[in-house]
Amino acid sequence: MAATNDTVHRRIERARIELTSARVAAGLAVIAALGFTLLFVQEPTAHDALHNFRHAAGITCH
Repeated sequence: MAATNDTVHRRIERARIELTSARVAAGLAVIAALGFTLLFVQEPTAHDALHNFRHAAGITCH
């Protein structure tokens, strides 16, 4: 099996080639929507569910 030199630089270059502007925009929109939801939803049930999700995702929030 041949070893490939898969560096971070090569991954970034491949992403620049393969990702379209629409995909990048969609990804940023999803991240922004999730960030807004995680930061600003303060209804107790939703807040607790999102708090548990953050811990399950490995995010330390306190």
